[in-house]
Amino acid sequence: MTYVIAQPCVDVQDRACLIECPVDCIYQGNRTLYINPSECVDCRACEPVCPVEAIFYVEDVPQQWAHYTTINAEYFQTPSAQQDEPYVRDGDHRLIARLPPQTSRKKDIAAFSIRKEEAADADLWFPS
Repeated sequence: MTYVIAQPCVDVQDRACLIECPVDCIYQGNRTLYINPSECVDCRACEPVCPVEAIFYVEDVPQQWAHYTTINAEYFQTPSAQQDEPYVRDGDHRLIARLPPQTSRKKDIAAFSIRKEEAADADLWFPS
């Protein structure tokens, strides 16, 4: 089992999940992020930090985004000569690449993010 990144991430790519992932199983395409299902250890660290709620446990992916489970898996497959290439090299899965530009429902996404531990250490205005 693994986690899956669905459509709300397309054209947002906040990357807070990249920072929180302890095993570095999240990879960045041109328009979205992908979780490698063979590397994910189901730690759940990525899910709560996603500002657009795009990360789901594989069994909890909403029906309208169920195909993102396949998209995430295919992104990491090595293409063969017998089948259509499932993704654009150094880019995105072909279905993601074909999507029209997406807009975020959340307007206040941070321009950058840091680990909670780093934020606590950086709070010099309010020493404890």
